Amino acid sequence: MSKVNQSSVTEFLLLGFPDVTGYKAIVFFTAVVLIYVFTLMINAIVIVLVSIKPQLHSPMYFFLQQLLFIESMFLTLIVPNMLRVIWLGGARVSVGGCITQTYMYCAIGCTECHLLTVMAYDRYLAICNPLRYNTIMDTRLQNLLVIYCWVFGFLVTQITLNLLCHLEFCGPHVIDHFFCDVGPFIELSCSYKVVLQLEILIISVPIIVIPFILVTVSYVYVFITILGISSAKGRKKTFSTCSSHLTVVTLYFGTLITIYTVPSNEYALSINKLISFLYIVVTPLFNPIIYCLRNQEMRLVLEKLFRRREK
Repeated sequence: MSKVNQSSVTEFLLLGFPDVTGYKAIVFFTAVVLIYVFTLMINAIVIVLVSIKPQLHSPMYFFLQQLLFIESMFLTLIVPNMLRVIWLGGARVSVGGCITQTYMYCAIGCTECHLLTVMAYDRYLAICNPLRYNTIMDTRLQNLLVIYCWVFGFLVTQITLNLLCHLEFCGPHVIDHFFCDVGPFIELSCSYKVVLQLEILIISVPIIVIPFILVTVSYVYVFITILGISSAKGRKKTFSTCSSHLTVVTLYFGTLITIYTVPSNEYALSINKLISFLYIVVTPLFNPIIYCLRNQEMRLVLEKLFRRREK
């Protein structure tokens, strides 16, 4: 194929939600804006509270703070351009912009997967090895684990970035999605894609599969320990310390696995788009709410905060 043809595509058209038009688009746009602003606002409140309130200076809330910061980045990466796509009924994005969004999406997603694994390990230590918990999970280990999540997330996906940068596009330029997801983006390339597809399959093991296994194993041990507690009150109290994280992990990995295991036909693409919307926009809204409702320390801090405002 000639060089002219290979370089003919310089931008893509994101279709977004072509069936959502007219007043439906306005309602949908407004709903997404409200969810986005509210999620960022509640994330910011929790992040600040964890920083300034001594009763929240524990590993669990430190990791929660990091999680909410990651999810705020994730939302800001996708939602502003998604709003443009909804408002215009489709929007164009450059090849370079698409590659950047795809890389950041993968890197932040990888970082979040590993942070959720770290949080599962924290709950495992707190419940299964409580006498040594404070000794093991000290400030130094907390910082090292968070640094590891960020560094691993952005370094391991550099391989994908390098391969994406060498793709050539010479055919269709329409992406039936509201952002540059890695699958639909690669499908439009006229380059030899087997190496990239194989690389994505291989790195999905340390990014998704291993974290999922580690989280599962951690909670198996946690449940065994909880079942070994003699009193029902003690079991309930112990379970409450990990129920928030378990709920968040279930939502996260459940939607993530569903997105990348749905077969690629026309009907499935619509389902995939809907699940992606729930995963990217709706789930981050519930995460801080789940932690605030299920954690007694967080509820007490929020109650005191709102009481002061009322006075």
